[in-house]
Amino acid sequence: MTTYNNQSKLLAAVDCIIFGFDGLHLKILLIKRGFEPALGQWSLMGGFIKKNEDLDEAATRILKKLTGLEGIYLEQLHAFGQPGRDPIDRTISVAYFALIDIHQYEKQLSNDYHPEWFNLNEIPKLIFDHTLMVEAAKEKLRYKAAMHPILFELLPNKFTLPQLQTLYEEIYSASLDKRNFSRKILSTGLLIRQKEKDKINSRRGAYYYKLDKGKYEKKFQSFLNIIPNSHKLR
Repeated sequence: MTTYNNQSKLLAAVDCIIFGFDGLHLKILLIKRGFEPALGQWSLMGGFIKKNEDLDEAATRILKKLTGLEGIYLEQLHAFGQPGRDPIDRTISVAYFALIDIHQYEKQLSNDYHPEWFNLNEIPKLIFDHTLMVEAAKEKLRYKAAMHPILFELLPNKFTLPQLQTLYEEIYSASLDKRNFSRKILSTGLLIRQKEKDKINSRRGAYYYKLDKGKYEKKFQSFLNIIPNSHKLR
């Protein structure tokens, strides 16, 4: 049997970074680690890859086992392999990330590993290099939010401009001027105003809008004008 001589053995793992939006805040899902080292500390959803599965299969399996979540599109982010990142053995981890509507998946969550949603500005101390993974995922999320209509998938079928502004502010960690945001977003011509108004969260009532996804695909550059420091994303 042919083998690779004089080569060191490495462990391979995956870690899942799940962002969620609840209508007001952008959050991240964390669990209590179930084994040593760092037993009971806050962690991303991670585990080792089995010999008979590929990376995507491992990520899907581990996420479901630790949180109960399934049917989520996970995108590969980056491989993390600093020699000392795991104190027990040399381990390379491939990180995945996803962005979901919290309300859509809240009934799936299992309590086995105490999954909990945290606001992005209130993340507790994480094990190993998981904070580094989260920061990399946040940058990737901002880039994708500029290039693709993924933000609108977190909103109801019809939404108000204040709801849309809140989501953009959460993604980019920036305050946006209300009038300027409304002017720029409406000038794109990509939102379709509805007849109904939201009178629950606004005394005067805020009109509902829908995204014209067909136009968005053709003219997504129009949205770059409302994104803070959008020139950095190009």
